[in-house]
Amino acid sequence: MRPLILTTAVLAAFASPVSALQEVTVNVVGMSNEDRRDDLIKLLEAASLSYGALDEGTENAQDLYGRARSDYARMIAVLYSEGYYGPGVSIKIDGREVADISPLRLPRAVDRIDISVQPGPRFHFDQIDVAPRAPNPPNGPIVDGFATGETARSDLIGAAANAGVREWREDGHAKATVRDQKIVARHPDRALDVDINLAPGPQLRFGSLTITGDRDVSDRRVRQIMGFPQGEIYSPQEIRDAVNRIRRTGVFKTVALTEAETPNPDGTLDYSLTLIEEKPRRFGFSAEYSTLDGLTVGGFWLHRNLFGGAERLRIDAEAANIGGDQTGLGDSSGEDYSASLRLTRPGTFGPDNDAFFFSEFESTDDPDYEETAFTFGVGVTRYFNPQLFGEVAGGLRYSHVNDAFGDREFYHAVLPSRLEWDKRDDPGDAKGGFYLDTTATPYIGLKDSQSGMVAELDARGYVGFGQDKPYVFAGRLQLGSVVGSDLDETPPDFLFFSGGGDTVRGQRYQSLGVDVGNGEQSGGRSFVGLSGEFRASVSKSLGLVAFMDWGFVGPDSYYSDAGRSQSGVGLGVRYATPIGPIRVDFATPYSGGGDRFKSVELYIGVGQAF
Repeated sequence: MRPLILTTAVLAAFASPVSALQEVTVNVVGMSNEDRRDDLIKLLEAASLSYGALDEGTENAQDLYGRARSDYARMIAVLYSEGYYGPGVSIKIDGREVADISPLRLPRAVDRIDISVQPGPRFHFDQIDVAPRAPNPPNGPIVDGFATGETARSDLIGAAANAGVREWREDGHAKATVRDQKIVARHPDRALDVDINLAPGPQLRFGSLTITGDRDVSDRRVRQIMGFPQGEIYSPQEIRDAVNRIRRTGVFKTVALTEAETPNPDGTLDYSLTLIEEKPRRFGFSAEYSTLDGLTVGGFWLHRNLFGGAERLRIDAEAANIGGDQTGLGDSSGEDYSASLRLTRPGTFGPDNDAFFFSEFESTDDPDYEETAFTFGVGVTRYFNPQLFGEVAGGLRYSHVNDAFGDREFYHAVLPSRLEWDKRDDPGDAKGGFYLDTTATPYIGLKDSQSGMVAELDARGYVGFGQDKPYVFAGRLQLGSVVGSDLDETPPDFLFFSGGGDTVRGQRYQSLGVDVGNGEQSGGRSFVGLSGEFRASVSKSLGLVAFMDWGFVGPDSYYSDAGRSQSGVGLGVRYATPIGPIRVDFATPYSGGGDRFKSVELYIGVGQAF
């Protein structure tokens, strides 16, 4: 047994690397333009498997040889993508050309890898053609940059071919494809000729739909929700819309739509839909803490397929201001409780419409008022596209109020409506795009209650800078207005306050309202809020934020000199997690209440502030 152990140990010693990889260099020679050379080096480094081995700590000589060998093709691909079609590439391991090293006689260790690239001249497009084109093609190049005289980037060739096929598919030719392509590099002229020949195939119509898979939702309801356009001329957008409608229900974890390989003799194209359902029930929790607002905890319970027709029932509950010091006097303010129920039936009154029933209960114990309210009603959601939807509803609302104007009851018929447009690149941590949410709720007074309307706008914008956008400017505008009813005849929940985590951080929760005398205040009939943040990522997981918030509340339905304002400033830390960034903000009053920089409030939550 001992000789076997000794032999194994000796072989392991010879197989182990003598030293780890110390350096990988990427160099471009024969290029006088320094900026262009530096940009090209960055592209080559990003594509090189050998260069990535340094960060990954790869030491095995066989693995490093394989990476270096693969880098020949990867370097060529980068050069072609930049228009260099006569390059020279040399890759050396410890001074030996990799192409000359036999895979049967690999070095025991690799200390250094050197990649040297000579791009040669840059080519331009000369004679180019994509034909035949679909009827009424748009003016200009089929894709930006694919034109005579432009740099002959290889990726533009594939993009032009795909664009030509896409034009035909959007014209109803579902089986359009590339029949042939001819690419000729004329080295003396530094020119690239491209001839792409397309095969449109016949214009087709949607045929039958077969539905399979593990599901409890009936075929009838699937077709109703999906809105499959059987008999209509083929359209890629119709297919995308149909699949999005099914996914939007949240019932299915797998949605796979496959078109038949060949059309039917009558010019129709059949489809097969495979569906696998998610688990029917789901629940979740949330928590947020502020030294002023206290602890907010919430949760929801969801059933995705209540009656077998993809009906979605969601019940939410929340307790807020637990242990909060909203008065700023060291006293614990009253807790707020809310619960809501919403039953949604997708694909009602058309595939892009959802019908819903809702009910809401709220018990609010704020420093300036107490209100218990109950609302219920029905409505319809309309999806215009994946980023834009609207809602209209009708219902009844009852509230019992005790505030600066006394103890009262309100009875209203309410007509809430909403329009949301979300173009953010990441709703939880946006680095670009915008978000708009506007609501309008007309209310009709019953039993001597006054009528009016409350309207709100929440607009957010994001601009990122640098590679991978490590720096982000984020801005938010909030507007609110109550028209029709008098200040003392409007339910407090319809009025506006400023201060707290959702308006002006650093200021006491709902500390700014309208002074009605005798040391009492109520909410205002107008509100303006402005927030700005500068977000900087200092590492993959850690970020810093500087912010300022400003809020205005007035007694009139519009901005006027009768109103008052406040502001707050602060700094924050963000720590990235799979569920979104953990948010920790420190804020202090700046103007309009509170001693400037004399107090600091803490806010903790998940996700960006807005």
